[in-house]
Amino acid sequence: MNDTVAGVPAPPRISLGLVHWIGFQTIVIREYGRIIRIWGQTLVPSAVNATLYFVIFGSLIGRRVGQMGGFTYLQFLAPGLIMQAVIQNSFANVVSSFFGAKFGKHVEEMLVSPLPDWLIVLGYVAGGLVRGLLVGLVVTAIALLFAHLHVEHVMVVAAAVTLTSAVFSLGGFINALVAKNFDQINWFPTFVLTPLTYFGGVFYSVQILPEWAKAVSYVNPILYMVNAFRFGFFGVSDVGVASAFAIMILSAAALFVLAVVLMRRATGIRE
Repeated sequence: MNDTVAGVPAPPRISLGLVHWIGFQTIVIREYGRIIRIWGQTLVPSAVNATLYFVIFGSLIGRRVGQMGGFTYLQFLAPGLIMQAVIQNSFANVVSSFFGAKFGKHVEEMLVSPLPDWLIVLGYVAGGLVRGLLVGLVVTAIALLFAHLHVEHVMVVAAAVTLTSAVFSLGGFINALVAKNFDQINWFPTFVLTPLTYFGGVFYSVQILPEWAKAVSYVNPILYMVNAFRFGFFGVSDVGVASAFAIMILSAAALFVLAVVLMRRATGIRE
């Protein structure tokens, strides 16, 4: 077959890989633009909350608490508050953004595009990572105003915060998929995510708990994430660091597979 029609040369062929890459970039850039455009909602609240935590719990109550795990309470508290902000913002960014796409009916544009389901999931997860890491940097800057932090293992810190952000970005995506209204996207953060975070070793070491409470705490996956992150700063942890990373990796893989399967079935989208 001739490559020309009536003497007009055929347009150059574009590889499918390039189309996928452009689509992925578009999702991530749009998510980044949304985060920066409404920075008063995405970045500032975490900065204010962290400051209040450091002033009230760290400086005032922390003087009575004394040392925790061999460090001042302010030092001990800092990694937990950073991770708490990362968890909440990674989840919130994806659940609000993708549910907004469902509610606004423009998610169908992605579904009819040549982008595979797994790439759409990755795009939104990358957006959650961007917000989670940006907020993490903001809270870290605030933490440095109150406590001296020395990083013992840089790669452990980077890996722990990235994996944790990915896990909760995926959780937010799944929540947005199955939610049918705005109430349902608020239910999980309020009744599940917040309690797990507060009992996940953010404010205390599990070593001070009675044995029955320790056993319950070890079921909480956030405990492992927070402690892996804290190990990167101080070199100490209440749990095995290898176990913590295994839990994070397996959780991310399982949630990614579940998200792709639900997308392929158009769960919550066709309804």
